[in-house]
Amino acid sequence: MKKTVTIFLYDDVEVLDFAGPLDVFLLANEHGKNKLFDVRTVAKKKDPVIAAYNGLSINPQYEISEITKTDILVIPGGNDISDLLADEDTIQWVRELGDGADHVLSVCSGSLVLAKAGLLEGLKATTHHADMLELTSLAPNTEIMDGVKFVDNGKVITSAGITTGIDMCLHALEKICGPDIAKQTKISLEYK
Repeated sequence: MKKTVTIFLYDDVEVLDFAGPLDVFLLANEHGKNKLFDVRTVAKKKDPVIAAYNGLSINPQYEISEITKTDILVIPGGNDISDLLADEDTIQWVRELGDGADHVLSVCSGSLVLAKAGLLEGLKATTHHADMLELTSLAPNTEIMDGVKFVDNGKVITSAGITTGIDMCLHALEKICGPDIAKQTKISLEYK
């Protein structure tokens, strides 16, 4: 049975933070004869989401009210996530979806969202170097790791930022699908 991969989008999301993981799981699915994953994008509303820096408009497939469970939750980072961190409804949705997921992955400042949702309690985590102090403040019971690409706690994996989201997803892919699919995906991505 296919595993569902839910990638959360919001205004000011970093393009590579969501597009890197999206490509990893979509390419892996191709190598698995389209039997591995059902990859979907979701936002608070189905309205277009405007990405950070370049104004790229992204059309999410679902809104959060339509997604009540997933196997793999991916929270990408963004340029300014203060509005997202203040949105209690969305944070509650992340908490509930994350609690029920097999794997919860964050890229860059997406770890701040996981911290706000209480999903990093007692774990180790990382984030983009510019967000280390804020993560420390939001997650006082979390061991913050600097200078690493990603931190794997088993269920929850956080990555440092931007390109490290690809590293993290390739690592998660190997855990979920095995080394052959991960290797084929890495070759397709021309990822060294």
